[in-house]
Amino acid sequence: MITIYHNPRCSKSRDGLCFVEDLNEEIEVRKYLDEPFTKSELLDVIKKLNIKPIELVRTNEKDWKENYKGKDLSDADIIEAFLKNPKLIERPIVVKGNKAVIARPKEKIKEIL
Repeated sequence: MITIYHNPRCSKSRDGLCFVEDLNEEIEVRKYLDEPFTKSELLDVIKKLNIKPIELVRTNEKDWKENYKGKDLSDADIIEAFLKNPKLIERPIVVKGNKAVIARPKEKIKEIL
């Protein structure tokens, strides 16, 4: 099964969802702004992405610029920021098994198939 962490208001996320839907595989669409990550889910996804939490930040978001940019933040600090402000999380994230990818561009999804 493929899980896509999706924001329907984002064109890149909608593109990623269309790409996944065309694969004819079972999918779970998780609207992570409506149903936020738990801490354990977020840590699991970051591990599957094989990145540092800072690499998942939407650095152009107003909340990031006003509240976090330029501060000396630990990985734990960034995780807490994501949990408080899920819109700071880059999207879409597509997960299949033990692999995950930030699907920007949507063709990156092929890397985990």
